[in-house]
Amino acid sequence: MGLRIRDLPSPNQDDRPLPVDMLVLHYTGMRSGAEAIARLRDPAARVSSHYVVEEDGAVFRLVPEDRRAWHAGLSHWRGHELLNGRSVGIEIVNPGHEFGYRPFPALQMAAVCELCLGIIARHGIAPRDVVAHSDVAPDRKQDPGELFDWEGLAANGVGLWPAGTPVPAPDQAGAPALLARIGYRTDLPLPVLLRAFQLHWWPRRIDGVADAATLARLAEVAAACG
Repeated sequence: MGLRIRDLPSPNQDDRPLPVDMLVLHYTGMRSGAEAIARLRDPAARVSSHYVVEEDGAVFRLVPEDRRAWHAGLSHWRGHELLNGRSVGIEIVNPGHEFGYRPFPALQMAAVCELCLGIIARHGIAPRDVVAHSDVAPDRKQDPGELFDWEGLAANGVGLWPAGTPVPAPDQAGAPALLARIGYRTDLPLPVLLRAFQLHWWPRRIDGVADAATLARLAEVAAACG
C-alpha cells in the first residue's frame, strides 16, 4: 500500500540499552487518535510509543526505533523484564474497552501489517516475540484486545498463529509450564494468565477459565513456539 510515515517527535524517549528483539502492540484506549498522540507527546505524561496508527491507516512516528520509547511499563516476556529497552511499541488507535471498543478497520490493519513487516525485517524479530501489551502485562492490561486480528497478521508474516495441528492437551496442572514456554510470567494467578492468552490466541472465550478448548489451544501455541 506504500506506507507513508509522518514524524511527530515525542520528548518522552531516552537511550536504548539493548538491541531490539520484540514488537509490542497496543491500542490507545482514548477517545480519539489526536487525544492519544497529544498524551504520548506530553512531557508530563511520561509515556510514548515509536509509532501510532490511525483508524484511516495514517502512520505517525513519535520515537526513532534506535531510541527507547516508554510504552510497556512493568512488563515481562520469556524471562526478561522492563521490556521498553528491547522492544518497538506501536499504539493502534481504538477507544478501547473503556470508551467503546470496536473492530479495527481494514485500512488500519493493512497499515499495521506493513509497518510491522518493516520493523520485523530490520531487527530480525521472531514471530513468538510479536506480542500484545496484555501478554507482557497480563495483570494490568487487556490491549489490543479480543477484536484485534492476530490471525490475519500472522497469515501475512506478522506474529505467530498455530497451524491447527492437534497436539495432546494438558490438564489444568500442566498449563503453567506451557504458558512459560510461550513466554508468560507464571507468578500470577492462572486465570489472569489464561485470560491474557485467550485475548491473543483464543478470543472466542476471554474469561480465564481453563476449559478443554482453551487448554488444547494452549498446547498448540506452545508447540508452535518450538
